[in-house]
Amino acid sequence: MIFFVRFLKFLTSFVLAALIAGLGVATAYATKWARELPDYRQLDNLTRSLGAETRVYARDNTPLGSLIPKVGEQAISRTLVTLDEISPFMISALISNEDRRFFEHYGLDPYGLLRQFRRLSQGENVQGGSTLTNQLVKNTLLLEEYNQARTPDRKLKEWMLSVQIERSFTKEEILQDYLNTIYWGDGGPVELYGIYSAAQAYFRTTPKALTLAQSAYLTALVPSAGRYFDYQAVRPVMKTLLARMVEDQWITQAQADAAWREKLQPRGWQVVYDAAGNVTSAKLVDRTAKELKAVTSTRAPHFMGQVEQELVRRFGRETVYGSGGLRVYTTLDPKVQNAVETASREARGLPPGATLAATIIDPYTAEVLGMVGQKLYGSAPPDDWNNAAQGQRQIGSTIKPLLYTTALSTGLRQDHREEDRPVSFPCPVGCKGGVYEPKNFEGATTYRNMTIREALDRSLNLVTVRLADRIGLQTLFAKIRQLGIPPNDGTGLAAALGAVETTPIKMAAAYAPFVNGGTYRAPRYVTRVTNARGEVLYDAANDPLRPARVWTPQIAYLGLNLIQGVVNDLTEAQGGLATRAKFGEWPVAGKTGTSNGPKDFWFVGTTPLYTGAVWVGKQKGGEMPVYYYSGYVNAPIWRRMMELAHTGRTVTQFNIPPGVVFDNAPDPQFLPNVKMAFLDPRYRDAANTATESQAPPPTVYRETAYSRGGEDPTTTIIALDRTTNRLATEFTPPQNIVKRRVYIEELPAYAPDPAPKPLPDEKPDPDALKAARNEGGAPKATEGQEGPPPASTSPSSP
Repeated sequence: MIFFVRFLKFLTSFVLAALIAGLGVATAYATKWARELPDYRQLDNLTRSLGAETRVYARDNTPLGSLIPKVGEQAISRTLVTLDEISPFMISALISNEDRRFFEHYGLDPYGLLRQFRRLSQGENVQGGSTLTNQLVKNTLLLEEYNQARTPDRKLKEWMLSVQIERSFTKEEILQDYLNTIYWGDGGPVELYGIYSAAQAYFRTTPKALTLAQSAYLTALVPSAGRYFDYQAVRPVMKTLLARMVEDQWITQAQADAAWREKLQPRGWQVVYDAAGNVTSAKLVDRTAKELKAVTSTRAPHFMGQVEQELVRRFGRETVYGSGGLRVYTTLDPKVQNAVETASREARGLPPGATLAATIIDPYTAEVLGMVGQKLYGSAPPDDWNNAAQGQRQIGSTIKPLLYTTALSTGLRQDHREEDRPVSFPCPVGCKGGVYEPKNFEGATTYRNMTIREALDRSLNLVTVRLADRIGLQTLFAKIRQLGIPPNDGTGLAAALGAVETTPIKMAAAYAPFVNGGTYRAPRYVTRVTNARGEVLYDAANDPLRPARVWTPQIAYLGLNLIQGVVNDLTEAQGGLATRAKFGEWPVAGKTGTSNGPKDFWFVGTTPLYTGAVWVGKQKGGEMPVYYYSGYVNAPIWRRMMELAHTGRTVTQFNIPPGVVFDNAPDPQFLPNVKMAFLDPRYRDAANTATESQAPPPTVYRETAYSRGGEDPTTTIIALDRTTNRLATEFTPPQNIVKRRVYIEELPAYAPDPAPKPLPDEKPDPDALKAARNEGGAPKATEGQEGPPPASTSPSSP
């Protein structure tokens, strides 16, 4: 008996010790796991950052398309919606099928836990019994760490996080996040995530409009999206689910019966039912019908590509493709875009193997209204490469109006004369015989002393080079840099003939100052950006950048008058190079251009309403037949897109600023009936461009340094105050600070206000007021209080 009592005490002590030891081990593991747990408070941010479509709209708010996020290399379709944007049938079907006690538990379902512990004790895999909260944690907070792996370690972390989430988030918030993260199968080019993509893919409807039958069908796909391919097998699951919804009192029996009889037709299926709702036949006729083609096909794909680049540069890839996606409002005008596309499709007579690029911008705002980067053929998708914004091509004689207008801004006049006869310049590097000897197109020379007005009309290279030498090459280089066209390194006088490379979109922007009074703005694609919650991230109306003054209004008009002459002074028989650009009663000004070879054909021109550029050439470079001319190839394409864009608009004339007078050409035998524009002598200060030294700038040598891939050395990231769009200061509230990437040269425009107004609740320092009164004077303004402030290339062809 004594032995039995002692044995019982020993056994009790052993069990207690084992329990204590086990509890210690469990506590140790729990402490370790607690340290490794992700921050449950990041659930909302993580749900949004898993990827959501950024929707892009035209200037009339019609959709252009979506920028599709990626998980790894896989594109996904996911649009975040709120709970009130989802059908109540969908919500109740999901709860009845996945977690009937969702509104009764606190993240852990005790019945499910008992089943899991039983499987663990029997060495089986843990499965089933997960609550909606558990599944949400698995698909968000633990997705990256475990990648759906079923392990006891993951399960315990899942339970711990679920309890924390249930304490911090409402049931409605958990439901909303869950419905936005469910995987619903393969959508062809994209994977389907969230209820919005599911409703679109399977029924081409919105989540709000889902019927009870459609909701039951989508819910049946949640455990296994592959059920889509066996409709007969889905029907019993739907019937069981409808019965459970009736049992859970989400719907009535009559509603369940009506849903069962609904002749449901998921995309791609042809299903025949009898009167009772039973399937008599089901055939999958198009397994691709549920693919979200509308998500990946966009209007104006080349324009969309530029929008994407602008967004990533300004906000970063994570913001564009995560954080719930963005809502982007762009400059594109659908009517103008259609005009450009139509002109591209109708373009005939291109040189063999050539493609094109065309664009139209608003010259007063530099907003890009329409763009194509390739020759379009019918409905076939164009090549991805965007010649309009990416293709750096030699601009040929389209640079001449920029040179001639710069010459006018130094004080020369349109009747200034230069010799059209052979000339040579010293050229120690890169020139045959050490001299540069340009020639006119096809070698034709008049041997006349002619006005620069006529020389531009005829696009004569000899006069142009003499004019560039007269004003100084560095004077020209300084001006075209202001116009967004930096010259190539080592380029000599050949630059005056177009040995400079840029894109059609930048050429259009460079011609815009002719119309808008002499100011340059960089091309712009985006006007406004908000996040999915409607918070404004960018608004062009609040952009602190101001247009750069390139020419005075008077000089800009004199340059415009010159390129009006290119189109109108000479007939085609007289050698007019751009007469084919004219249309209707609209005034037209512009210039052709052809690079050496010929390799590149151009026409850049403007009306009072729009400015546009058309380039034609071979995609990978290469010469074209010499019997093609830019006036015959490009000008008709430009005319067609412009006449379509101007349809329905009232004809207007170019604005003539004060200080411009007109007089007849001094040699009417060569320019009959032409009136030239001159500066009124009283406005002589309008010609205010100082000439610069002919000597090239000194070469700057820099030590080669390692730079991480993907970094843009011309930009930097700054902290902005979202309320002022200026640099944040120590007084900026943290919630107002946002990070933006901007060009380094634009930094001065973001400088803080040098004299900010005080906040309305700021009060003067009582001690300072008291001291001021003791001095016998008026109170002095303290800091923050309002008060008075303290005291080498061959010549180009036309």
